[in-house]
Amino acid sequence: MDLQNTKTNDEGKELLNHGKTLRLHTGNLVNRSRLKKKCPGSPSEEVREESGLIPPKNSRDSFPGFPDTLDCSIPEATDAITPEERDEVKISAKLFLCESGQSAIRDAVEMACQTLAVSQLDSVIIAPPGTVEGDSQSLAHLQLAWEELETLVRKQKIAAIGTSDLDKELLEQLYNWAQVKPSSNQVNLASCCVMPPDLTAFAKEFDIQLLTHSDPKELMSTATFQEAMQEGASGLTATEWRLEWVLRYSVIVKSRGIIKSKGYLVSARRASP
Repeated sequence: MDLQNTKTNDEGKELLNHGKTLRLHTGNLVNRSRLKKKCPGSPSEEVREESGLIPPKNSRDSFPGFPDTLDCSIPEATDAITPEERDEVKISAKLFLCESGQSAIRDAVEMACQTLAVSQLDSVIIAPPGTVEGDSQSLAHLQLAWEELETLVRKQKIAAIGTSDLDKELLEQLYNWAQVKPSSNQVNLASCCVMPPDLTAFAKEFDIQLLTHSDPKELMSTATFQEAMQEGASGLTATEWRLEWVLRYSVIVKSRGIIKSKGYLVSARRASP
């Protein structure tokens, strides 16, 4: 029996059973894929696989009691960007909100900036939480999240903001209402093999970049996250934890168009007993 791993698992389980917020960073998956000699799976598989592998970095020895916020990350160099290389790379992110809340957007962007050691992200695309089954997405459903993104643009935490899976009608409504206009809109080609002509025409007229993606509507559910936690720490009571948001970031070398690093940041909160 590996006593060190057993001690680490027991301590991690104890911390998770008392903590209130969990923040997870997968590290650079580009390097991890090379080391594993394994092609990356779907976005859902990527974040699902990594969520159960990383114990909390916090140690009981460092705290008189239990810390409220648990920091989970891989024990290797981070993806920090040096000031010298900042102008040479573009940092883009897509934020998947599992629950509504403007504070979640602020927290996600702040954590991304801290993780990458930068003051600003070049672009952030928002994927709002799903609507109640049977309801279609509306402008009202987007407004609170978009207002928070606009605030972050004014504070120079984000340079450009974009949307995901909006049809021409809803994109036009958002564009006309917004003070900071969307610079891009992602279209899922799984549900749309060819860009709709009306969406293409509107985007061209108002200089909105149309991008394609293959992300599922729900990148990761709370139930899937709880399963990953339990696999990573056997005996853990994971049903108390709710997933708040998942942010995927990419750092692209501008001159070469290659992805230097890619990773996920995850935030979850434990319900009060």
